[in-house]
Amino acid sequence: MQTSETQTFAALAPETRLGVIGAGAMGGALLRGVLASGVASTNVWAATKSQPSARAVASEFGVAAHTTYAELTPSSDILLLAVKPAQVEAALGELSRAGLRPDTLVISIAAGVSIERIEKALGAANPVVRAMPNTPAFVGRGMTAIAGGTSATKHHLTVAERLFGAVGRCITIEERLLNAVTAISGSGPAYVYLIIEALADAGVRVGLPRDVALTLVAQTVLGAAVMVQESDRHPAALRDDVTTPAGCTIGALLVLEDGKIRSVLARAVEEARNVLEGTSR
Repeated sequence: MQTSETQTFAALAPETRLGVIGAGAMGGALLRGVLASGVASTNVWAATKSQPSARAVASEFGVAAHTTYAELTPSSDILLLAVKPAQVEAALGELSRAGLRPDTLVISIAAGVSIERIEKALGAANPVVRAMPNTPAFVGRGMTAIAGGTSATKHHLTVAERLFGAVGRCITIEERLLNAVTAISGSGPAYVYLIIEALADAGVRVGLPRDVALTLVAQTVLGAAVMVQESDRHPAALRDDVTTPAGCTIGALLVLEDGKIRSVLARAVEEARNVLEGTSR
């Protein structure tokens, strides 16, 4: 497994042309990241569903935004497919009809859509990279995992790592693990938001004003996550630092263990993975 810290997308050739098909929430976050890293807006275009959304994207990011992309496809070096999973095959078919060059790198962030499906719908031997980013990409703290297709080389994976490195961290893994990645980090922010909400409610229950409780919880979660990333110590060891003998923390942890928090979280991740694979009961 390869890991990429935040990198500079501008390290690519200056003439590289990037097209973002589906400049919605995640597509917009990636646009913001690559532009902030130094890519010239004149080398980037976006495609959206409607003229109002195209105008909004052009105004926010300063890039050319369109509702069709047939004329732009042949001149593009990288195409980021940020449409919903149900729209992937139609978008790929349109790319094929538009004269997609055989060397254009196609990157898809559609959850649960396999590389095999992408390559089949594309009907060409283009290099394909499948990626799973998550919503903290909006604030430059995203987590993305990528896997290469049949024609994807190490160079293509490096390009994708740089792109997603502009909005957080990126790792390269085997495709068979991507549904598990989606269940952990793709869906993971929702789990964390629920935990933050629950802890803030608990703070209110013991007398804190809601805004104070939420500030305390959010900063605590952020600080704990950074410590896990930067201390090179196991979470259990960091937890022990907070847990003094006969103290309040060990009492609270025992209550959480009584509630089977570990198994509940494990089952939640397993269920998310099963839904993606069509094996949910």
